[in-house]
Amino acid sequence: MSDLAGTHGVIVGVANKRSIAWAIAQALTAAGARLALVYHDERLRENVEELATACLDPLVLPCDVGSDEQVAALFDSVGEAFGGLDFLVHGAAFAPRSELTAPFVETSREGFRISLDVSAYSLIALARGAVPLMERRGGGSILTLTYLGSQRVFPNYNVMGVAKAALESTVRYLAHDLGPRNIRVNAVSAGPIKTLAAAGIAGFSEILQVYRDRAPLHRNVDAAEVAAAAAFLLGPAGRGITGEILMVDAGFHAVGL
Repeated sequence: MSDLAGTHGVIVGVANKRSIAWAIAQALTAAGARLALVYHDERLRENVEELATACLDPLVLPCDVGSDEQVAALFDSVGEAFGGLDFLVHGAAFAPRSELTAPFVETSREGFRISLDVSAYSLIALARGAVPLMERRGGGSILTLTYLGSQRVFPNYNVMGVAKAALESTVRYLAHDLGPRNIRVNAVSAGPIKTLAAAGIAGFSEILQVYRDRAPLHRNVDAAEVAAAAAFLLGPAGRGITGEILMVDAGFHAVGL
């Protein structure tokens, strides 16, 4: 595990104890980082505040990533508390449930807009807010979470697959844009994990079984394994890596049949 003592980071996307973002928060806390955990709305506040008690002198802050004003307020608060920023974890993703149940050809214009805004554009908005704080530290690292549905069709993943494809392209463009400022941008593409978001995908248990049957390791991955990869990319061991989509899926992506 990387030594992150004395570093400060923001984690967006913690919803409950099953969130991949929370597993990452635990790994980074164990490595010595001080965190700001960001919740989307009041409905999630109590959950996140309870989880935050396991962190090192944490901040717990609200932010609707669809609002530029709230994003700006988030980084104002982080700047006041931390002085600067070493890393940002983007775990925000959302698509209206109706867009995950209807055939993809029936994707609504508004559903498409919401999905791409929350799941992909928000990385740009958050990066823009984080950059000045990272520059105070001489650079930093940004990480987001994606899934193989960006490249292949998974039943009922629908517009989220398109959003993840946009997110992965965003990683590459941001990596190019921010590299001269010594800011790295990467993504972890995790295999299917039972999270709150996964519960909204019909047939998710069948996807888990397909991975167990066909992945080279013949098993699914867990959130702790994804978190370990995230800590590697965010920490000094990953200092030469940017623009990368790191697959943590028991090797499923490498198999044709």
